[in-house]
Amino acid sequence: MIQEITPGLEDYIEKNQIAGYIGFDPSAPSLHLGNLATIMLLIHLQKAGHKPIALVGGATGMIGDPSGKSSERNLLDEAAIQTNVNGIKKQLEKFLIFDDMANSAEVVNNLDWFGPMTVIDFLRNVGKHLTVNYMLSKDSVQNRMETGISFTEFSYQLLQGFDFHWLYRNKNCRLQMGGSDQWGNITSGTELIRRMGGKEDAFALTTPLLTKSDGTKFGKSEGGNIWLDSELTSPYQFYQFFLNQSDVDSPKLIRRLTFLNKSTIETIESEHSNDPESRLIQRKLAEEVTQMVHGQDGLETARLTTEVLFGKGLLQDLEDISQQQFNQVFSGVPKATIDKVSLTDDWAGILSTLVQNQVFPSKGEARKMILAGAVQINKTKITPTTSADLPKMRGKYWLVQKGKRTYFLIEVVQTK
Repeated sequence: MIQEITPGLEDYIEKNQIAGYIGFDPSAPSLHLGNLATIMLLIHLQKAGHKPIALVGGATGMIGDPSGKSSERNLLDEAAIQTNVNGIKKQLEKFLIFDDMANSAEVVNNLDWFGPMTVIDFLRNVGKHLTVNYMLSKDSVQNRMETGISFTEFSYQLLQGFDFHWLYRNKNCRLQMGGSDQWGNITSGTELIRRMGGKEDAFALTTPLLTKSDGTKFGKSEGGNIWLDSELTSPYQFYQFFLNQSDVDSPKLIRRLTFLNKSTIETIESEHSNDPESRLIQRKLAEEVTQMVHGQDGLETARLTTEVLFGKGLLQDLEDISQQQFNQVFSGVPKATIDKVSLTDDWAGILSTLVQNQVFPSKGEARKMILAGAVQINKTKITPTTSADLPKMRGKYWLVQKGKRTYFLIEVVQTK
């Protein structure tokens, strides 16, 4: 989990209980899967007896971090930033322990100290301590020199550096952690602390960015980011994302994103290699991470959905859950509504007009797949002679299955 650390950290952390922090950018109302790798650092820090601090950048979020970005970001307004800050705070409270104890977790917002500060105060008391030459040497700046970087984003490393200094002075924080792309910003913080009168006891630690074996970013699907908020990415979609990871990527992910010990993981890997079709390592990975992020209820919903859609689960199982759970089960499935009075027994016509032709691109294609036995509704195989008066889930839903893995939820309504 470690990419780089500054000298002396290992000795210091063995002898002292320390506070360590990670900053989270409130550019969206939810954290995403890429953030989970750094959240794990805070969880491990607290499990080892140290104090985790999560900094939500209410101030720096208005500036935008240039690290890993090829162009200037669009700036959010203060109201949007505050909404995102509140959402991220709530999510972080699911992963860390905030009880009244010596190493209780804490969430801070850098707007609390940057808000009252004037630009003159910042330039006189902070800006004079880092040279432009030093700031230009950082990769996050160098990588933008050709395309251009505004003074706004250029100043970001100075702002983040002062965050570390403020926490060092006011929260006795000695460690900043983050993804490997943050190394330049974090070491700017240790340098600023030194130049503003601190001792040689501020440290940096980075973790490798989560990437797939092909080098692409981990945490994105065809639909975009995999969010930690169940309203944006349902527990079922979240679970399926991990279930569909490759045999090459899963061993790394199960080590980075779960708390399974070494011997347990090695046993899982051995059993998986003996029976790759079981996808044991993917199932265990999906279960562990889904439970951590969405709780036991979220995991059970994801399992139920997966079993109904792809296993031997029965549709009857969906009759016994609440409407809210039912909505969560199918939150990632395309939906459409059809008027019962317009139904005919021409299934090819019905299916080709639903979901703006997403079910089938044409009536001919629908008829072809129906004749091939590749269409099911509520687990019943459709033929050209199947009646349109099929039983419905919960009295009003048809679950349309096209091929092996494509589903659509159709609500049949009665209009006057």
